[in-house]
Amino acid sequence: MPNKAQGATPGLSRELGVSQACAVVVGTIIGSGIFLVPAEMMQAVGSARLVYLAWIVGGLLSLFGALTYAELGAMKPQAGGEYVYVRDAYGPLAGFLYAWTWFLIAKPASIATVATGLVRILGSFSTFSFFSDPLVVQPFTITYGQLVAIASALLISLLNYLGIKKAGEFQLIFTVLKVGVILAIVGIGFSFGGGNWGHFAESFAGARGGITGFMAALVAALWAYDGWNDLNMVSEEIRQPERNIPIALILGVAIVGVLYMLVNAAVQFVLPAAAIAASPRPASDAIGLVRGPMGTSIVSAAMAVSMLVTLNGTIMSGARVPFAVARDRYFFATLATVHPRFHTPSAAIVVQAMLAVILLLIGGSFRQFFSLAIFAEWLFYMIAGSTVFVFRRREPQTARPYRVWGYPFVPALFVVASALLLYYTFTDNLRNSTFGALAILAGIPVFFAFARRRRS
Repeated sequence: MPNKAQGATPGLSRELGVSQACAVVVGTIIGSGIFLVPAEMMQAVGSARLVYLAWIVGGLLSLFGALTYAELGAMKPQAGGEYVYVRDAYGPLAGFLYAWTWFLIAKPASIATVATGLVRILGSFSTFSFFSDPLVVQPFTITYGQLVAIASALLISLLNYLGIKKAGEFQLIFTVLKVGVILAIVGIGFSFGGGNWGHFAESFAGARGGITGFMAALVAALWAYDGWNDLNMVSEEIRQPERNIPIALILGVAIVGVLYMLVNAAVQFVLPAAAIAASPRPASDAIGLVRGPMGTSIVSAAMAVSMLVTLNGTIMSGARVPFAVARDRYFFATLATVHPRFHTPSAAIVVQAMLAVILLLIGGSFRQFFSLAIFAEWLFYMIAGSTVFVFRRREPQTARPYRVWGYPFVPALFVVASALLLYYTFTDNLRNSTFGALAILAGIPVFFAFARRRRS
């Protein structure tokens, strides 16, 4: 709990219990991916069996990452998560470059991605068809949809500004709602009288196939699982972190894996392999076939709720990174401000929201924002995951409330998987990845400028 003594500097407050922490994991991971990527995966591998294999391998690799982060989070339950691990393992410059990249690129781009995705989903309802219409045309065009995306980012930022407990309760309530709607979609799919278990044995002739195809499907699965690491960024606000962080990470990833398998099974029960590969929204098409336009609306509503919860988790976690590096006096001191009443990193939340709004005003497609964020994210997953080896060797006597199962093989597999995904995202999105790499390197002179000021 925060220190309320007379004259004491306000600190962050440990307000999140294990249920809210688990909701951060589940709610942040499950976005729109599960409703969209089955088509991409079928196009890549061409059979239901290989699609499931990709989901299983992706789920296991994500679980290996969660197990690795469980040890790190229980050992170092401080705000900033990966920033702390990279800083302590590889020095303040490496830690700063992580924070710099996360603050300026990864998190604002992630917030813009989710907000843009939310608007795109809402725009599929006829009531909101005007979202694509321009609201302002001079000096540059702003659509109604951009305005809604900005409003959603600002409102969720305000919720997080007003207290981690409020944001955590929102995350828990809407995550439960999200899971309920997903289970309803699964039930509707399996209730289809025209469904066919034979679809699970079918194949799609036009698939890419081979190792290349399977890797493409695995990348799609890993993108759908992305987001479990956000919990570690709010470690300093979790009660009993040595116990609750490992429970939330492991249980959360396991719940997501089960839900993903169920949704994919329901879609394949309703649609043949060729139809899945040809559909831009397989889940909507499947449930629409069962329940007509009402079914399509149910899936769209589920996606909208899902994106809203993901937005809350993304904003909640992102602000803790600049807060942590500023508290170490390697960034602007204002960003280390803790609100005296709400005990949140208020300045960091405000600046993060401003950066996201700038991206949303500039405009861009869902895919452009996503590509901008994904390179930086997987680079630092790989680096942060590797720190468990550094701490095991350098600090063998440090208390570890949780030790990663299967060490050293489990964390090693996660680091290798991160490196493979990093390579894929760099080559597949060369322009955005190159921009991301240059933006990371641009942080080096900034670090030394703050380091000089810190020494003086």
